[in-house]
Amino acid sequence: MICALGAAVCFGTASVLQAVATRAVEPGSGSGVDAALFLRAARQWRYVLGLALDGAGFVLQIIALRHVPIYVVGAALAASLAVTAVVASRLMAVRLSRAEWCAVGVVCTGLLMLGLSAGAEGSGTGSLALKLGLLGVAVLVLLIGTVAGGLPDGPRALVLGLGSGTGFGVVEVSVRLVDSVWDLGNPALYALLLGGAAGFLLLTSALARGSVTVATAGLVLGETVGPAVVGVVWLGDRTREGLTWLAVTGFAVAVAGSLALSRFGEPQSPPAPAPPPSP
Repeated sequence: MICALGAAVCFGTASVLQAVATRAVEPGSGSGVDAALFLRAARQWRYVLGLALDGAGFVLQIIALRHVPIYVVGAALAASLAVTAVVASRLMAVRLSRAEWCAVGVVCTGLLMLGLSAGAEGSGTGSLALKLGLLGVAVLVLLIGTVAGGLPDGPRALVLGLGSGTGFGVVEVSVRLVDSVWDLGNPALYALLLGGAAGFLLLTSALARGSVTVATAGLVLGETVGPAVVGVVWLGDRTREGLTWLAVTGFAVAVAGSLALSRFGEPQSPPAPAPPPSP
């Protein structure tokens, strides 16, 4: 659980840095999957620092997924938006309203409920059909992202957000199904790599254009609900005896609080400088 929360801190801080850096470069073609946009953004030091934090967060995420159920890790990652809100309030002089501070508290309450109710991770190893299905979903995410650039801005942001979240959700599940990076015959290994790459590219494009608030809400839903269902139904994730109600409530509370903070997936413009005094 500590690793899951550490990953949320890394991802939440990285999103502030990456969003600012991405908005500082030319948006490019507007395609959902725009590798050139990533290369342009990577020239910004804030984006590079964000990538380093993403790497650290991913390592912590893998450790967490090896010890606690997927639904706990997914909710903790969604809670990175609470971290983003707090970091934005400190580093970017963004003022949080009383309702938004309450939402941060709601997220923390939901995570506490999950921590108290979560059991050990399931012992399921996943069937070949599940592994192939994950690979198919990763390919589908990449294809959907490729054509998303032709959509109007509103639907485009939602599709990119859901696609990105689904790609990261594929990563969450695949981590549980891969025993070694040298297991080259395991379809889940390729699903992990493709899902992560597709999710990252779609998220970069979502941060560059359109309503990132909508995209971030889609991201939260995509990376939490699906993986949680897969973990419970196919991989045997369970709660502590008699505390299923607390886990379900905590999951819903944490995700709802994160959705309330989804505007913090979008960088805030710095305040305009004060006009010079009149002579």
